Amino acid sequence: MMFFMRTTFATGAILLALSCSTPAQQPAAGQAGSAAASDVAARVGDRTITLKELDDRWRQNDPAQQAQALNQLYEGRRGALEAIVAQMLIEQAAKGKGMAVEQYTEAEVASRIKPVTEGQIVSFFQENQAQMQGQPLQAMTTPIRNYLEEQERANAYRAFVNDLKKAGPAVTMVLDAPRSEVAVDAGDPVLGPATARVTIVEFSDFQCPFCQRVSPTLKRVRETYGDRVRIVWKDFPLTSIHPQAFKAAEAAQCAHEQGKFWEYHDRLFANQQTLQVESLKKYAADAGLDAAKFGTCLDTAKYAERVQAQMGVGAELGVNSTPAVYINGRLLTGAQPYETFVSVIDEELARAR
Repeated sequence: MMFFMRTTFATGAILLALSCSTPAQQPAAGQAGSAAASDVAARVGDRTITLKELDDRWRQNDPAQQAQALNQLYEGRRGALEAIVAQMLIEQAAKGKGMAVEQYTEAEVASRIKPVTEGQIVSFFQENQAQMQGQPLQAMTTPIRNYLEEQERANAYRAFVNDLKKAGPAVTMVLDAPRSEVAVDAGDPVLGPATARVTIVEFSDFQCPFCQRVSPTLKRVRETYGDRVRIVWKDFPLTSIHPQAFKAAEAAQCAHEQGKFWEYHDRLFANQQTLQVESLKKYAADAGLDAAKFGTCLDTAKYAERVQAQMGVGAELGVNSTPAVYINGRLLTGAQPYETFVSVIDEELARAR
């Protein structure tokens, strides 16, 4: 039985996107690593063209495409590696129990599955109403239940394999993910010390609903890991689909000037549907900022160039959707669940040790 499942849920077909992106945009990934100089792609007379040259030119011409391709290659290899390791551990454990692999796996997964509750169904419906195509809860209950049950089964399988990893022979993952060098500027809003072993850089957009969704996840990460992580904010307003996002980014920088970026950040996400200039000024007053100073800052577009510069940094990395989060240079695109962040952060902490 296969326990690596693709989870789709639909009446017809409903796709749950995880990120905000402009038309024709695709998720970005990490940048290319350097090819060895001896890796020759072609020779033209006495001129040698290396794979590194190709990667450099590709990154120059289309950083988003290259980043996506490299990340897809890594994800494919990582998935295959996880499957092979899981198969080896399960076969070894099943043999020790004197059971067939299928029988042992089914029993262990079933013992870890938690029933889906009505409350979970209602919460899922409420959190994803934009993807429900106008259907009422009653019509969507069955497909939502099926989707959540598939998710629960997949989670149970992962928990089973993780337990085997803890109890079985040591498993050391040497395969590394693509990484990008993301500079942290002195003026960037930051939570956590510069000495943290894990730096999380978020390119985000105050008008993007998926950025709003990942915000509490990052807060939970901070609460869990404390000073072992540093969270850095960089503006990446998608102006073609979010017309108020750029000015909101300027406003947050004006709040940062007065030392209240993160409080103002929370107010913007809490009022994401109302980001007009007058509202931005009201949120500043509500947050206890110097209203006159803030108003002058916003009206003169004091930080417009800074926001534009951060967008340029993201574009050079291949970012073209939000949220785009780099964990020690490893890219996560979209509003990924807390568990995904934990998995990558734990790997990075282990790597640092």
